[in-house]
Amino acid sequence: MPDPDLPYTIATLCYLFDAEGRVLLLHRRKPPNRDLYSPIGGKLETSLGESPTQCAVREVFEETGLTVDASEMHLTGIVSEAGYEDAGHWLMFLYELVKPVVLTPRDFDEGRLEWHDPDEIEHLPMPATDRDHLWPLFWEHRGGFFAAHLDCRGGRIVRHLDRTLPAGPAAGR
Repeated sequence: MPDPDLPYTIATLCYLFDAEGRVLLLHRRKPPNRDLYSPIGGKLETSLGESPTQCAVREVFEETGLTVDASEMHLTGIVSEAGYEDAGHWLMFLYELVKPVVLTPRDFDEGRLEWHDPDEIEHLPMPATDRDHLWPLFWEHRGGFFAAHLDCRGGRIVRHLDRTLPAGPAAGR
Protein backbone atom coordinates (compact mmCIF):
# COMPACT_ATOMS: atom_id res chain seq x y z
CA MET A 1 0.00 0.00 0.00
CA PRO A 2 1.46 3.43 -0.93
CA ASP A 3 2.57 5.68 1.89
CA PRO A 4 0.51 8.90 1.62
CA ASP A 5 2.97 10.75 3.86
CA LEU A 6 5.88 10.47 1.41
CA PRO A 7 6.41 13.43 -0.94
CA TYR A 8 6.02 12.94 -4.71
CA THR A 9 8.69 14.56 -6.88
CA ILE A 10 8.56 15.04 -10.66
CA ALA A 11 11.91 15.20 -12.43
CA THR A 12 13.76 14.74 -15.70
CA LEU A 13 16.91 12.83 -16.59
CA CYS A 14 18.74 13.92 -19.73
CA TYR A 15 21.01 11.59 -21.69
CA LEU A 16 23.57 13.48 -23.77
CA PHE A 17 26.15 11.88 -26.05
CA ASP A 18 29.19 13.16 -27.91
CA ALA A 19 30.25 12.26 -31.46
CA GLU A 20 32.23 9.26 -30.13
CA GLY A 21 29.13 7.82 -28.43
CA ARG A 22 30.25 8.65 -24.89
CA VAL A 23 27.55 9.66 -22.42
CA LEU A 24 27.71 12.74 -20.20
CA LEU A 25 27.29 11.91 -16.51
CA LEU A 26 27.21 14.00 -13.39
CA HIS A 27 29.28 12.84 -10.42
CA ARG A 28 26.94 14.33 -7.83
CA ARG A 29 28.03 16.42 -4.86
CA LYS A 30 24.52 16.95 -3.49
CA PRO A 31 21.60 14.74 -2.48
CA PRO A 32 19.84 12.89 -3.78
CA ASN A 33 22.47 10.37 -4.82
CA ARG A 34 25.48 12.23 -3.40
CA ASP A 35 28.83 10.75 -4.59
CA LEU A 36 27.05 8.71 -7.26
CA TYR A 37 26.87 9.08 -11.05
CA SER A 38 23.71 9.94 -12.93
CA PRO A 39 22.61 11.64 -16.12
CA ILE A 40 22.04 15.35 -15.74
CA GLY A 41 18.55 16.48 -14.85
CA GLY A 42 16.45 17.92 -12.12
CA LYS A 43 13.08 18.65 -10.62
CA LEU A 44 10.21 20.29 -12.48
CA GLU A 45 9.30 23.80 -11.45
CA THR A 46 5.71 22.78 -10.69
CA SER A 47 4.83 26.19 -9.24
CA LEU A 48 5.54 27.68 -12.68
CA GLY A 49 3.55 25.03 -14.55
CA GLU A 50 6.73 23.83 -16.27
CA SER A 51 6.34 20.86 -18.62
CA PRO A 52 8.74 17.89 -18.49
CA THR A 53 10.24 18.91 -21.83
CA GLN A 54 10.72 22.50 -20.66
CA CYS A 55 12.39 21.13 -17.54
CA ALA A 56 14.75 18.98 -19.63
CA VAL A 57 15.73 21.92 -21.84
CA ARG A 58 16.27 24.13 -18.77
CA GLU A 59 18.32 21.49 -16.95
CA VAL A 60 20.55 20.93 -19.99
CA PHE A 61 21.25 24.67 -20.06
CA GLU A 62 21.71 25.05 -16.28
CA GLU A 63 24.06 22.09 -15.94
CA THR A 64 25.98 22.30 -19.23
CA GLY A 65 25.51 25.82 -20.61
CA LEU A 66 24.20 24.30 -23.86
CA THR A 67 21.11 25.81 -25.46
CA VAL A 68 18.94 23.11 -27.05
CA ASP A 69 15.52 23.18 -28.64
CA ALA A 70 12.65 21.08 -27.32
CA SER A 71 12.42 19.44 -30.76
CA GLU A 72 15.90 17.98 -30.15
CA MET A 73 14.76 16.13 -27.02
CA HIS A 74 13.39 12.60 -27.52
CA LEU A 75 11.22 11.26 -24.69
CA THR A 76 12.61 7.74 -24.28
CA GLY A 77 10.84 6.75 -21.09
CA ILE A 78 8.66 7.56 -18.12
CA VAL A 79 9.52 5.88 -14.83
CA SER A 80 7.62 6.07 -11.56
CA GLU A 81 9.33 4.97 -8.35
CA ALA A 82 7.33 4.19 -5.22
CA GLY A 83 9.15 4.59 -1.92
CA TYR A 84 12.63 5.39 -3.29
CA GLU A 85 15.04 5.03 -0.33
CA ASP A 86 11.90 5.10 1.86
CA ALA A 87 12.03 8.88 1.43
CA GLY A 88 9.66 9.66 -1.41
CA HIS A 89 7.97 8.76 -4.65
CA TRP A 90 9.37 9.91 -8.00
CA LEU A 91 7.98 10.42 -11.49
CA MET A 92 10.84 10.77 -13.96
CA PHE A 93 10.86 11.64 -17.63
CA LEU A 94 13.94 10.29 -19.45
CA TYR A 95 15.02 12.36 -22.45
CA GLU A 96 17.79 11.89 -24.97
CA LEU A 97 19.27 14.85 -26.78
CA VAL A 98 19.22 13.57 -30.37
CA LYS A 99 22.32 15.41 -31.55
CA PRO A 100 25.88 14.92 -30.35
CA VAL A 101 27.30 17.65 -28.15
CA VAL A 102 30.75 19.07 -27.50
CA LEU A 103 31.48 19.83 -23.88
CA THR A 104 34.64 19.93 -21.81
CA PRO A 105 34.37 18.07 -18.48
CA ARG A 106 34.00 20.56 -15.67
CA ASP A 107 33.09 21.11 -12.03
CA PHE A 108 30.11 23.17 -10.89
CA ASP A 109 28.00 23.40 -7.73
CA GLU A 110 26.08 20.15 -8.42
CA GLY A 111 29.21 18.07 -9.05
CA ARG A 112 31.52 17.16 -11.92
CA LEU A 113 30.42 16.58 -15.52
CA GLU A 114 32.37 13.72 -17.11
CA TRP A 115 32.22 11.75 -20.37
CA HIS A 116 32.05 7.95 -20.07
CA ASP A 117 32.05 5.13 -22.58
CA PRO A 118 28.82 3.11 -22.39
CA ASP A 119 30.70 -0.03 -21.33
CA GLU A 120 32.08 1.84 -18.26
CA ILE A 121 28.66 2.77 -16.89
CA GLU A 122 27.89 -0.49 -15.10
CA HIS A 123 31.16 -0.17 -13.14
CA LEU A 124 30.51 3.34 -11.83
CA PRO A 125 28.98 3.98 -8.40
CA MET A 126 25.31 4.78 -9.02
CA PRO A 127 21.90 4.18 -7.51
CA ALA A 128 20.76 0.55 -7.78
CA THR A 129 17.60 1.65 -9.59
CA ASP A 130 19.73 3.32 -12.27
CA ARG A 131 22.13 0.39 -12.71
CA ASP A 132 19.57 -2.40 -12.62
CA HIS A 133 16.57 -0.72 -14.25
CA LEU A 134 16.93 2.75 -15.79
CA TRP A 135 20.05 2.12 -17.85
CA PRO A 136 18.94 -1.29 -19.19
CA LEU A 137 15.53 0.15 -20.09
CA PHE A 138 17.13 3.20 -21.72
CA TRP A 139 19.50 1.10 -23.86
CA GLU A 140 16.74 -1.33 -24.86
CA HIS A 141 14.31 1.42 -25.85
CA ARG A 142 16.70 4.06 -27.18
CA GLY A 143 14.93 5.71 -30.12
CA GLY A 144 11.61 4.20 -28.98
CA PHE A 145 9.64 4.57 -25.78
CA PHE A 146 8.83 2.78 -22.52
CA ALA A 147 6.84 3.40 -19.36
CA ALA A 148 7.79 1.53 -16.20
CA HIS A 149 6.99 1.45 -12.51
CA LEU A 150 9.56 0.56 -9.85
CA ASP A 151 8.28 -0.36 -6.41
CA CYS A 152 11.26 0.29 -4.15
CA ARG A 153 9.54 -0.45 -0.85
CA GLY A 154 10.35 -3.40 1.37
CA GLY A 155 14.08 -3.57 0.67
CA ARG A 156 13.78 -4.81 -2.90
CA ILE A 157 12.90 -3.31 -6.26
CA VAL A 158 10.03 -4.78 -8.26
CA ARG A 159 9.76 -3.57 -11.85
CA HIS A 160 6.61 -3.52 -13.93
CA LEU A 161 6.90 -2.52 -17.57
CA ASP A 162 3.65 -0.72 -18.39
CA ARG A 163 4.30 0.15 -22.02
CA THR A 164 6.99 -0.44 -24.60
CA LEU A 165 7.33 0.79 -28.16
CA PRO A 166 10.25 -0.28 -30.31
CA ALA A 167 12.53 2.23 -31.93
CA GLY A 168 11.25 3.51 -35.24
CA PRO A 169 13.18 4.39 -38.41
CA ALA A 170 14.92 7.24 -36.58
CA ALA A 171 16.65 4.82 -34.19
CA GLY A 172 20.41 4.80 -34.03
CA ARG A 173 20.67 8.56 -34.33
